Amino acid sequence: MATHPHILFRLAVPADSAAILEIVRSAYSKWVPVIGREPLPMRADYDKALREHRFDLAIADDGIIGLIETMAAEDHLWIENVCVAPSAQGRGIGGMLLDRAEHVAAEAGLGELRLLTNGAFAANVAIYRKHGYAIDREEPFMNGTTVYMSKRLA
Repeated sequence: MATHPHILFRLAVPADSAAILEIVRSAYSKWVPVIGREPLPMRADYDKALREHRFDLAIADDGIIGLIETMAAEDHLWIENVCVAPSAQGRGIGGMLLDRAEHVAAEAGLGELRLLTNGAFAANVAIYRKHGYAIDREEPFMNGTTVYMSKRLA
């Protein structure tokens, strides 16, 4: 797993809710003009999500700089959300978070990871493909397209 100096990982706790919402809103805000609405993660209830899902946080000197939210299903690990603070983008943190999810899946004995993203978020689709995810299907959603992707672990 890639490591960068001064970046640590820890599980989120309920007190992280406000910071998580702030990072999600800042990371996804660039997509509002692209799709004409707030992406769904910007409207999620993170107090509830923190009770129900696993959040792995990337921490640097200036606090939480990224997160990956996952849920274990019977036969796969679902990635609900992965985002990196705009000030920390382009440093490989998203890739480290995806690696972290693979580790979580492997520890749980799950051989596949799945996620979805908006087809308009071409940069995100490209990042997932670079990390070995394949497009399984595309479906219309709210005047756009949802892209379902998965990755099988070796």
